[in-house]
Amino acid sequence: MVIGNLTRDPEARTTPQGSSVCNFSVATSLIWTDQSGQRQEKTEFHNIVAWKKLADICAQYLKKGSKVYIEGRLQTRDWQGQDGVKRYRTEIIAENMIMLDRAGSGATRSNVAAPEPVAESAENRGNNEEAVEEEIKVEDIPF
Repeated sequence: MVIGNLTRDPEARTTPQGSSVCNFSVATSLIWTDQSGQRQEKTEFHNIVAWKKLADICAQYLKKGSKVYIEGRLQTRDWQGQDGVKRYRTEIIAENMIMLDRAGSGATRSNVAAPEPVAESAENRGNNEEAVEEEIKVEDIPF
């Protein structure tokens, strides 16, 4: 399980067999104060791979700077490089993802002003309480 921010926009592809796959990287930071009272910070970068429907959702809704919770398993791949050296890459194969940003926030937030609240008269307050329901907007749905 990791909670962090995307370091780049997700890259979505389709395998020759037709499965969706999405790759992105998440940065997590640890902040502490050392013995001398100095603030220290260490950042780790995690390679994430999502498959099938989760890959489609990640590609559609995530962007650089998005805060996410990723749950998955570790997998290490190895391959022979062009220079003949064996290379390794450890990735988190995502099994669950939760978007932690509020709707409309993130690195590319739009500059749309919020609507002004409508003042309610004293006679209308309380009379229509059961009739007043909060409107659900498509932008507020995180999936």
